[in-house]
Amino acid sequence: MSTELRSAVVLITGVMAAGKSTVAGLLAERLPRAAHVRGDTFRRMLVSGREEMLPEPTAEATAQLDLRQRISATVADEYASDGWTAIVQDIVIGPDLSRFVARVRTRPLYVVVLTPSTDAVRHREHTRPKTGYGVWTVEALDHSLRTETERIGLWLDTTEQTPQETVAAILANLPAALVTSD
Repeated sequence: MSTELRSAVVLITGVMAAGKSTVAGLLAERLPRAAHVRGDTFRRMLVSGREEMLPEPTAEATAQLDLRQRISATVADEYASDGWTAIVQDIVIGPDLSRFVARVRTRPLYVVVLTPSTDAVRHREHTRPKTGYGVWTVEALDHSLRTETERIGLWLDTTEQTPQETVAAILANLPAALVTSD
């Protein structure tokens, strides 16, 4: 399967604590030439003037999120144009998912949406060293994912899966993750 991913882009998305970072890293390790593009890195590059995304975001926070996603798509395309598989990992939900897919020029493009249960997300958030939810609730972000996000790519319920099992499921179901139109 790994040869199918050469010069490709794979987006791994989902809510906070869905396992995106771990799964993206493990998937990248399974491939012969892969780069792990962490969308949050571009957010952290904003040193002053950064505005965080809140349930009621400001126009500036929305603009900064859009910038981060544009940069992620561009970086992924550059890696893919040089023969790498770019594994992009970020929270790209709601209407942002369709915009992100349209921004990525590379084909093949695969989208994988991790959808563990809210109980599993709460447990994962509680047991990991970093916390992300702050003013968000798991339920609010999960609701946005499940009701406002177009059904693009492979949606995986990872509630009962280890990260390694999730990577195996992605590779086994790669055709379902393929984006067939812009």
